Amino acid sequence: MFTGIVEEIGTIIGALPHRLTIGATHALGGVEIGDSINVNGACLTIIEFTDESISVDVVQETLDRTTLGELNLGNKVNLERSLTPESRMGGHIVQGHVDGVGQISDLSSRPKEQILTIETPETLCRYIVNKGFIAVDGISLTVTGTVDMSFSIAVIPYTWEHTVLGTKSIGDRVNLEVDVVAKYVERLLPQR
Repeated sequence: MFTGIVEEIGTIIGALPHRLTIGATHALGGVEIGDSINVNGACLTIIEFTDESISVDVVQETLDRTTLGELNLGNKVNLERSLTPESRMGGHIVQGHVDGVGQISDLSSRPKEQILTIETPETLCRYIVNKGFIAVDGISLTVTGTVDMSFSIAVIPYTWEHTVLGTKSIGDRVNLEVDVVAKYVERLLPQR
């Protein structure tokens, strides 16, 4: 489990069909083989590590449901180690189970914020509500508006500068994880 508070931006230094090697330093402190790490919103297992990199295997299911298969050498990724009992819960409960891929359809600036509009797969729209949580590439964010098959987020300068969002453009694809509570509520309600 994660909080959606990105610890570091890593760099892809190895990209085989089912294995990624990611250069980083801060987010690797205290990691062990078998630990979970959130990479752009996907929970992956560390299979090798050094003081400056980790390697993770990526199964076909993850490649099919996320943007991880689109990564190339030099690409930047958000990294977050899994929670410990002593961790602060700064964002929201993020499982690292990507629900779908969205596409940035608009990007605009206002004083002290960037506004992103993201087109969303129809199957996820019912879980996205104004002022609700969403994880975009593993970042815990608050939905500022919804219209038809898209939602908007307002990104503060710190998040813009310390995550991969600052590198995104219109047309870029992003991993989305909706709030797990909404999915549980839907499952528990009687079928209509």
